[in-house]
Amino acid sequence: MKLEVLEKEGYYHIYNRGINGCMIFGNDENKNFFLKQFSKYLSEKITIFAYCMMDNHYHLVIRLNDDGKIVTQAFSNFFNSYAKAFNKENGRTGSLFEKHFKRIKLNDEEYLKQLILYVHLNPKHHLDLKFEEYKYSSYPAFIYNKETKIDRKEVLKLFGGRENFIFSHKQKSDFLTEKYTFE
Repeated sequence: MKLEVLEKEGYYHIYNRGINGCMIFGNDENKNFFLKQFSKYLSEKITIFAYCMMDNHYHLVIRLNDDGKIVTQAFSNFFNSYAKAFNKENGRTGSLFEKHFKRIKLNDEEYLKQLILYVHLNPKHHLDLKFEEYKYSSYPAFIYNKETKIDRKEVLKLFGGRENFIFSHKQKSDFLTEKYTFE
């Protein structure tokens, strides 16, 4: 599979999972460290619109603010730093993530909106958890006025405001519940 080349000002869905589907986050401390390292390596190079970390995979929705090669290297450094720490903590060796991180370029606003919904609804879809309360997702950053590195203003503008942002998530969640409920 040929990897999408990252380009400055491009919007992307960045995602990956543990090699062979293994866990990449064993506990909350791992998830907090992942976020800390993410900020350390990438906060000045990208704008983040959404994220979600599940036990065996993650999703990021971003825009590049820097040259694609610089951002690609920053991602590599970030993932390597996380994997080394995780491996050391868990007494394991070798690759933690599947090959290269996956990336899909987003070419229109509707796709961007649908992807943000998809990312935020991951806890419901994978674990049947209340996505509104899942703390390793960017969704709560849009609901509560806590300090965040998420570009809350741009995302809420994309959805037509906070109320419509919440409504869109609820509507999509209800649709998924109806679609996947079997009697």
